[in-house]
Amino acid sequence: MKASTVAYKPVGMALGALGGVLAGVAFKQVWKRIGHDEDAPNATDEDRSWREILIAATLQGAVFALVKAAIDRGGAVAVRRLTGTWPD
Repeated sequence: MKASTVAYKPVGMALGALGGVLAGVAFKQVWKRIGHDEDAPNATDEDRSWREILIAATLQGAVFALVKAAIDRGGAVAVRRLTGTWPD
């Protein structure tokens, strides 16, 4: 295992945790803007329709995937700039 890979692991984990928090905030803002309630529905919310629950879940997954990809890619680019090698 390369030294850059080993060095990147804890940084990647910290960035991942931060990304999860940022994605949660971003999703809440998107959910508010599309005109729904303050909080997104849970799968077990009895008063919410299937359609609303599935749209919320799809949107949440897309936001989390987007933020994760952006943070992972940005972290890898930063490692390459600092070390000259791409982390595996």
